[in-house]
Amino acid sequence: MNGGGLLTGVRVLDLTQGVTGPYATKLFADFGAEVIKVEHPNVGDVARRMGPFPDDEPHLERSGAFLHSNTNKLGVTLNIKSEPGQRVLRRLLENADVFVEGFRPGVMEGLGFGYERVREINPAIVMASVSNFGHWGPYRDFELTELTAYAV
Repeated sequence: MNGGGLLTGVRVLDLTQGVTGPYATKLFADFGAEVIKVEHPNVGDVARRMGPFPDDEPHLERSGAFLHSNTNKLGVTLNIKSEPGQRVLRRLLENADVFVEGFRPGVMEGLGFGYERVREINPAIVMASVSNFGHWGPYRDFELTELTAYAV
């Protein structure tokens, strides 16, 4: 973690994966914020399976894409679908300044962590939701695949 920067003292809770969300939260970390990246146990961020890999040998701990987007972050694994995981997530939210999530629309609400509930837990928190096609409009429920991305 950086010792100082414009965002020193800001705590960011990162529930994103892939490229877009992790890169956004990387910028927070690069400017000095304390970023806590949450990954699902045994699964992790999908970027862990993206290359490049040293010597072209895939390994969950050696993905160049993952490592680049997650420098200067703290990490924790947490099953947010379980009651113990949700208790820990609530405690993390109580102490966060910024919450960035990257699930499809409705997922966080279904888990009990939609915007209104998050604001009840921490009225001062700033919440950002990153989804593939936005949270409103005709494409909001579309799942992004590589083929879909090229077509769009």
